[in-house]
Amino acid sequence: MATIAPSRRIRRTPFTEGVEAAGVKVYTVYNHMLLPSVFRSVEEDYHHLKSAVQVWDVAVERQIELRGPDAARLMQMLTPRDLRGMLPGQCYYVPIVDETGGMLNDPVALKLAEDRWWISIADSDLLLWVKGLAYGYRLDVLVDEPDVSPLAVQGPHADELMARVFGDAVRAIKFFRFGWFDFQGVSMAVARSGYSKQGGFEIYVDGTKNGMPLWNTLMEAGRDLDVHAGCPNLIERIEGGLLSYGSDMTRENTPHECGLGKFCSTQTAIGCVGRDALLRVAKEGPTQQIRPLEIEGDLPSLDTVWPLIAKGKRVGQVTSSAKSPMAGTNVAIGMVRMTHWDEGTTLDVDTPDGKRAVLVRENFWI
Repeated sequence: MATIAPSRRIRRTPFTEGVEAAGVKVYTVYNHMLLPSVFRSVEEDYHHLKSAVQVWDVAVERQIELRGPDAARLMQMLTPRDLRGMLPGQCYYVPIVDETGGMLNDPVALKLAEDRWWISIADSDLLLWVKGLAYGYRLDVLVDEPDVSPLAVQGPHADELMARVFGDAVRAIKFFRFGWFDFQGVSMAVARSGYSKQGGFEIYVDGTKNGMPLWNTLMEAGRDLDVHAGCPNLIERIEGGLLSYGSDMTRENTPHECGLGKFCSTQTAIGCVGRDALLRVAKEGPTQQIRPLEIEGDLPSLDTVWPLIAKGKRVGQVTSSAKSPMAGTNVAIGMVRMTHWDEGTTLDVDTPDGKRAVLVRENFWI
């Protein structure tokens, strides 16, 4: 296997020392940083995530901080989701769009105060777009990347592990809410959120020097809970319908095509730069949309999109796939044309190893 060449352009994280000591086997590059992808095996990591508790280095979810009198105005310019009712201490999943309504990112936004926000981004250079808008509109706001690195605790025993480190008050955090908790004299935002359906938290670790002390404390506190280092798991995220920006959706897609129309308040999200384009999309409806798929047979590794075929014509594409022990079949995410997206529709997928039968589902598995 090829390896990733060390480079200042590919940054280590505050937790990389712990990740390497835990025996990481595979990295990918995400927001110009190292993201662990496999520790034991994808399937072993999957079973452990569903039964115990894992600590994830997700420092690659870089923060964009908006701070100043125009911070809320700039935040609304970025997304078609209406943010007027959002209160400090809340997290919102927000599609970020350009002037055409195309997806630029799908981060979680944290409202720290009326004039201060963090945008916890997926894999794209969103900082440059945000700074460009702020400069072009002459907004009174500072746009920067703070020294804040998320560390996730995910799995059925996440509440117990977090309570041992941060106190029982952490259990009271509601879903997509956050509070401030002390770790060794440093106040950190702790949110009930994460890129899995198993439940857990994301800790916004303030300062690079605090990374390994927190990592080691969590690992020590969770020994009897069978805590392991982990990472976002391909099988589990597909079962749960968690989309990956750059894989399942790109700038060529609108939120409505990605099944994110419920997060678009285009009638009231006044100020969003893509609002006019999305009003047209909302009125006419998408011509293609993401769907959960089941695929028969053995599959090769998916390193590019696979065409979906109906009667010899392309009607979509598979963007993510994995063999699911729970479902007993290959689970997948695909973009399917409206003529073929109904539940129960059968298609073919053209893989490098030949055609496979595909079934369109209505719902994801978890």
